[in-house]
Amino acid sequence: MAVITQVVAGVDGTPEGLAAAEWAAREAMRRGRPLRLVHAWEVGLPEAATEAALPELRAPQLHARQVLRTALDRVGERYPHLSVTAEQVCRLPVPALLAEAENADLLVIGSQGPSGLGGFVSGSVAMATVARIERPIVLVRAGATAENEHLPDSDGKPSLHTPFRDVAVAVDVDGACDEVLDFAFQAADLRRAPLRAVHAWHVPFSRGLPDAEERTRIRTESERELGKLLEPWRNKYPAVVVKENLHEGRPARVLARAAGGAGLLVVGSRRRHAAAGPRTGHVAHALIHHVGCPVALVPHE
Repeated sequence: MAVITQVVAGVDGTPEGLAAAEWAAREAMRRGRPLRLVHAWEVGLPEAATEAALPELRAPQLHARQVLRTALDRVGERYPHLSVTAEQVCRLPVPALLAEAENADLLVIGSQGPSGLGGFVSGSVAMATVARIERPIVLVRAGATAENEHLPDSDGKPSLHTPFRDVAVAVDVDGACDEVLDFAFQAADLRRAPLRAVHAWHVPFSRGLPDAEERTRIRTESERELGKLLEPWRNKYPAVVVKENLHEGRPARVLARAAGGAGLLVVGSRRRHAAAGPRTGHVAHALIHHVGCPVALVPHE
């Protein structure tokens, strides 16, 4: 069994891909891991081919090489002490990403972007990867910078010298979420950042219109369950300051609002098997499209 010791970033030449590579570089440094950059070139050349014979294939091949070189140069310039490797993979993007993730602590890709030749971050590629992946994956939007991970300075300006923003984590008190909480606490611990544990509660529709007493009872029970779930992780990560946030409402809306100001949002990605193939849960799907900060999706059953 291979030892998982690296962070992998998929790049494709878009701003999203470059932002993902840089975010992955910072995360690799925090974890003390090397970084691997990969680019999938799907024109269909044999893997052993070094040069395209046909002119119509030569330009895409050169473009694919430039994509990887640009990302490698950018990361090397900004993070010169990080161990970085890069490889061009002659494979369709989704299978390439899934294969790379098998030997990684974490896979990082762009969250949105145009589809096209070798496009790692096209919507269909990103969603197909999220639905099938067995390892944690982080989706990063274009424009995400190192300064975005920190609070602004006293003048309201971006800074690298202020504390990290909170790590927010969605907590479902009714489901198993050990993998999700472990990832979130570790992320907060690595950043020396507070952890914002967010839980959305609501009164089931079957009970009709609730009175104040019923709503208070449900909220109190949710608070108790949330505290119970967090207790062992507080003990495991004693340096992490935990903020418990409970909000009434549906999870997707609550979490989208609660992620405001966070540096990272961690969400469980529950397996959904449909006739058409694996699907991402509706909450995770909504957050991918509506949350501006990087979103970490941690698979669980």
